Amino acid sequence: MSPGPAATRYARVLLEVAIQESDPAVVDTDLDAVVRLLTTNDELHGAVTNPAVPVAAKRSVIDALLARLGTCAPVRKLILMLADRDRLSLVPAIGVAYRDRLMAYRRVVRAEITTAEPLTDTRVQQLKDALAQAMGRDVTLTTAVNPAIIGGVVARVGSTVYDGSLATQLAKMRARLWERR
Repeated sequence: MSPGPAATRYARVLLEVAIQESDPAVVDTDLDAVVRLLTTNDELHGAVTNPAVPVAAKRSVIDALLARLGTCAPVRKLILMLADRDRLSLVPAIGVAYRDRLMAYRRVVRAEITTAEPLTDTRVQQLKDALAQAMGRDVTLTTAVNPAIIGGVVARVGSTVYDGSLATQLAKMRARLWERR
């Protein structure tokens, strides 16, 4: 899910405030806790996103929950402001946008490696190191297994896909052979 422009703006400002006044990692942890609370509790989610519930009641409930969670000041201020503006439905998207911005600030890129068979921890670390060196950034790596690729590796780094799978190579060879017929 791609966050909308409003969520992206809130996340940008939250990161700026976190860098100046707090610890961006603490803000990330606290924001994630609020997002989980609002998305996993159906009753709470329904109450804070229901337009029939008065804004003052929403703010009161959210204020009590934030106090109970011990949320840091930047996140607390943002969530209470969103409650006052009846925009609590943006919180999950703000969480996504904040995490993306924090990773960019830390110069970390997400990558996903897909192989036909599970990789050893040593091989995963080697791939992670190679990607980090090629990208000039730290890499957060996830792995997946897809037997359909037959062999080789498919690496997705951000929005770029590097497909070195045997299945793709065979498909390309097949296409070239059909062209020559």
